[in-house]
Amino acid sequence: MTLQIDIDHGAAAAPYEQLRAQISAQARSGVLPVGYRLPTVRGLAETLGLAANTVAKAYRALEADGVIETRGRNGTFVAPARDAAARGAATAAQLYADTVRRLGLGEGAALGAVRDALRAAYSD
Repeated sequence: MTLQIDIDHGAAAAPYEQLRAQISAQARSGVLPVGYRLPTVRGLAETLGLAANTVAKAYRALEADGVIETRGRNGTFVAPARDAAARGAATAAQLYADTVRRLGLGEGAALGAVRDALRAAYSD
């Protein structure tokens, strides 16, 4: 298996966001299995014709999302997806809870807003 990335330079989304989204989707779907070693920042930048900083920015975002993990000089690897998803959801939930509390919303109103958002997100 090989990492398959297609950057559309005419797209509205920035190249780093396209790269982030494609790696994330491939990791979540299992196309890139847990433990798959990703190319180096410089190597991938050369292959895709992007600046190294663009690839580094995408890798940093993916690492922050828990999709990939860097193991020092050993390289960058696809992280266990279930753990990444659970950590990401917990972080987002905590941020939401802190925000609605600071805004003065009660628990019922906060839960209602989440239900509405989830219905809208999953109605596609």
